[in-house]
Amino acid sequence: MRNVVAAKSGLQWTIEADGHRAVIAEVGGVLRGYSVGEQEVVDGFGPDEISPASAGQILAPWPNRIRDGHYTFEGTAHQLALTEPARHNAIHGLANWARWRLAEQADDTVTVELDLPPQMGYPWSLTLRTRWSVSADGLRSDQEVVNTSDANAPWGFSVHPYLRLSGVAVEDILLQVPGRSRVLTDARLLPIGAVKVAGSDYDYTEPRRIGEAVLDTTFGDLTYAADGGSSVRIAAPTGEQSVTVWGDENFRWWQIFTGDTLHGERFRRSVAIEPMTCPPDAYRSGRDLIVLEPGQTWRASWGVRPAVA
Repeated sequence: MRNVVAAKSGLQWTIEADGHRAVIAEVGGVLRGYSVGEQEVVDGFGPDEISPASAGQILAPWPNRIRDGHYTFEGTAHQLALTEPARHNAIHGLANWARWRLAEQADDTVTVELDLPPQMGYPWSLTLRTRWSVSADGLRSDQEVVNTSDANAPWGFSVHPYLRLSGVAVEDILLQVPGRSRVLTDARLLPIGAVKVAGSDYDYTEPRRIGEAVLDTTFGDLTYAADGGSSVRIAAPTGEQSVTVWGDENFRWWQIFTGDTLHGERFRRSVAIEPMTCPPDAYRSGRDLIVLEPGQTWRASWGVRPAVA
């Protein structure tokens, strides 16, 4: 357990147990790295780098995109900054570049917190708290948020880890997604409808090779496990290694991104697997949008279970 100051991603909090090691960075409270032994499970980044392509970020108080950054909540219109200017969208929330503070730390766990102040476009205050832990079972993240304002607040949550399999190209990965439908999007990657995936090129309900598929796709209508949650799995074609990303019952959508718009070494090097509480543009559609009452606490858990040779 050690803390190191880095120029760009801030303090580094390292947790270790049973050969599992994760590094959380102060800026964004991001999952900067996760490995088992010598094998990297998360496609992370260096301590003196800026998180590339949202790698490891906490996406809150909304995931994905809001069209034109404009929405109406309980009768009042709000305008967010356009943080994806090329597509004229507000993307990935407000917490991903803030400096989170250390709340608790042990060898195998670290808890970080963020007080999100009221601001233009989001005039509510929240306290976010994330507990990261590692064990022989993998990496676990327990998220908590409290509405500290005096009015109802809209809320959505996701995370943005990129997962990789050592020595396996994205094309050769076997992907399994529990979604029976997918969201159709326009050129701005905003939802315009939904279709069933059965029998289509987007049907990953059974493990299937990614091949040349280009995915930046939201899957819904999930098949849930007995515990109420769901999971996405990637595996090597020979079966010698796999990674499962799981989310509890709060996560009703999965976003899968094969990295085709990334540049250099990161192009199609790993797969972003994002459990989401709501689909893109939920602030406008209201679809699975969570409303936090004043003083209300919301909790959710997700994690990564690697099986490595």
